[in-house]
Formats: sequence, structure tokens, C-alpha cells
Amino acid sequence: MCYLFESFKGWKSYCEERQVSLVQSVMEYEIEQKNSSEEKIKSGLADAYSVMKEAVNTGLKEDMTSRSGMIANGAKKVFNHPLAVLSPEFQQLISRALAAKEVNSCMGRVVAAPTAGASGILPGTLVTLQEIHGLSDEKIVEGLLVGAGIALIIEEKASLAGAVGGCQAETGSAAAMAAGAIVYCLGGSIDQIFNAVAITIQCMLGLVCDPVAGLVEIPCVVRNASAASISFSSAQIALASVSSVIPVDECIEAMGEIGASMESRYKETAMGGLAATLTGQEIAQRILIKDIEILPDETLPN
Repeated sequence: MCYLFESFKGWKSYCEERQVSLVQSVMEYEIEQKNSSEEKIKSGLADAYSVMKEAVNTGLKEDMTSRSGMIANGAKKVFNHPLAVLSPEFQQLISRALAAKEVNSCMGRVVAAPTAGASGILPGTLVTLQEIHGLSDEKIVEGLLVGAGIALIIEEKASLAGAVGGCQAETGSAAAMAAGAIVYCLGGSIDQIFNAVAITIQCMLGLVCDPVAGLVEIPCVVRNASAASISFSSAQIALASVSSVIPVDECIEAMGEIGASMESRYKETAMGGLAATLTGQEIAQRILIKDIEILPDETLPN
């Protein structure tokens, strides 16, 4: 019987009692729940990571102008800017997260990890981590398995959907998955991995989902880049064994409580936050008119 990912405390106990790794426990779950094999699961994750890398490359090489015009090759501008605020690696991290998410906003192929709205975070972080530390694709696949276990518990105790819990549930969860994967890939302990998740969630509690014009573009794209940077800062803190103080399960429960009490206008309805600003409303009206104008005549109402 595999572990059903009800809590981080239970996950740790399961692994310690049975002397299995986090990766092995997630693999057991995947095999049992999907009636699959280890080879197929690893192959599927390798394919998913290939798509992630492809999205990063596409976003940095091809034209990324969305139909609304709100996305206009921002990733390439960041990647090619001559001044690095911190380091070239940080600049690459930000541009890669932007790139993969811009591909999503421009209707390209991405991996929803855990959602399309957060699809730039894991590609940005893992591609950069792999490059800096010379990690194999196999190690990254193991990191993705750890991230999957993290997502399963967040889904159980809170939510992964912006329509349910706000942007904290989407970019927050993806950043937590990435932080845990980073710490795992760099040899961190279970406590350090879970600490990274807790710290990440603490940094992203209360983030609302307020897409301008109802499109997953603004502020979604730049939030992916910010979340990617939070993943690395949380991982750095956790690897130094700095405590999150509030246990990871309680952090996730807090995220669920905040999501449940959040007003609906802040949960993907485009009725609050940035979407409700004067400029946000003007953009929405412009896009609506533009869409009506390009409809074929026969689709217009009489």
C-alpha cells in the first residue's frame, strides 16, 4: 500500500518507517494509482522536462507577442539586457521563467506544473539549476517526483487552483514544488526540503489572482519570474538549516484558510485587484471590442 500524501508529517514518517526515499514513495504512488511502471513514469517525466526546456528555448528565440499585445517579448529583453542586477545566473533565471510562461500566454506548448498559469516556474528554476550545478536529466526527473509529492499534499490540504485559492495556490504551489526540488537535487535532507516548502509558502500567502482582461498574461507572467526567485531564496535558506518555525503542514493549512476566506473577485474572476484598475478595465474593453470585430459575420447575433 502506497502513501496517499495526506500530510508532510505523514510523508516523512512513511519514508522513515519503511526506509525509502521521498522519490521512491512518490514512485510507489504513481505506479499504484496509475497502474503503470517505473520505466513509463520516468519516461513521461523526462518527456515533460524536455517540453519545459523547449518552452524556455522557444520563449527566448521566437516572437512572443500575445494576441492582446500585453506580452511583447519581455523574456528576450531581460535575457539580452547588458546590465545584470545581481549576476548573469539570476538574469538567466528570471528570463527563463518569463520565457516559458510567455509561451503559454502565446498559445504555445507548456507543462502545467501544477497549472498553466504557473508554467514558467519549474522550467525557469530547474533549467538554471541544472546548468549551474551540472546536474543530469535523471536527477532533475527525481526532483520533479519530489515536486509532485509536494503538490499532492498541497492539493489535499488547500488547493492548486487560482479559482479556488487565488494566485498563492498556483504560483505559490509551483514555487514550493520548485524549492523542494532544488533542495533535493542539491542533496538536502527531508527536513530541509520541507523547510524550503514552508518558507516559500510563507512568502506567498495571500497572493490574489487578478488577471487583467481575464487573460493569463498580466500579472501572471512576471509573477512566474518573481516566484522562481523566491524558490531559490527559500532553498538557500533551507539548505542552511534555518527553521521555518511554523511547520510546513500548518503553512499549507494557512494557505487553505486564506483561500477559503478570499473574496471571489480575487480568485480568477478578473473583477478585483489589477484587473479592476482603470487601465485594467480599459485594456479589457479594448480586447473585447477587438475580439468582436474579428468575428465572422455569420457568428454575430441578429
